[in-house]
Amino acid sequence: MDGGGKLKNWIIVAHPWAWSASLSPAIVAYSYIFFLFKTGGYPGEVNWLYGAIGLIGMLIFHLSGNLMSEYHDFVNGVDVKEKTGPPRLIVQGIFKAKTILYYAIVMLVIGILIGAYLFINTSWPILIFGIIGIISVVYYHKFKYKALGELLIYICYAMAVPMGIAFVITGQIIWTTLLIAAPTGLLVVGILHANNTRDVNQDKSAEILTQAIKLGHDGSQIVYQTLVLTAYLLIAVLVTINLLHAITFLVLISFPLANRNIKKMKIATEKDLSPISFLDARTAMLALMFSLLLAIANFIAPYI
Repeated sequence: MDGGGKLKNWIIVAHPWAWSASLSPAIVAYSYIFFLFKTGGYPGEVNWLYGAIGLIGMLIFHLSGNLMSEYHDFVNGVDVKEKTGPPRLIVQGIFKAKTILYYAIVMLVIGILIGAYLFINTSWPILIFGIIGIISVVYYHKFKYKALGELLIYICYAMAVPMGIAFVITGQIIWTTLLIAAPTGLLVVGILHANNTRDVNQDKSAEILTQAIKLGHDGSQIVYQTLVLTAYLLIAVLVTINLLHAITFLVLISFPLANRNIKKMKIATEKDLSPISFLDARTAMLALMFSLLLAIANFIAPYI
């Protein structure tokens, strides 16, 4: 029986540790619109329920993307038994590849139906965000295998997700949302970059090309550190130009975790990548912690 008859396997195969990649920018966008609304930065009408529905829709799209990636990595020989990191249940024989493909398609259809509901109740920009989401789900593996995965991830999770959430809440394109979501977006890209750096040897064997392969080990370490540190630097810039309240420096509570992650990347070598076996999951944890702190600050700021 697929999944070994266990519900937890159906959850694990969708990579729950990575769900923060979609939840984090969505939460940040939701909190930012709240901050604008309460401080008079956005005087129009808002629909918080649509925002919540949009957040659920984003997560379901993400689940579908994770499942689709799991399927394509298996059929293309990218996922192998020797690979470290989170469990790969198709490789272990717990799921058939086709089952995961069908699972992904079902999730995608549900996500599209949620998007259609929001489109009917808002307007055409939702179509743009939805198309970006569909491309990210169906064709992500093609981008990843040609060293364009990080670019697609940033467009989807640092741009389309937060802009989509802001739009369904307000019915307007709030361009500053792109700036507010940028720090979280960099951390989300860091999740993929950590994953690809850890998997560089297996990816070479599978004859695919990722940014980690192009950059080499030393370059990948520098890029990871830059992504993480720039996220914190951008918060300082956004506070300085008065787009965020100074209380958003609350995100610094997450910096010890960021520092530990950077240290793990630094001690990894080309011959020993074991220190970063779970750095992608740890970076996902950092992205979620950082974003929750930023969101809490945005919710508190109007009352200070």
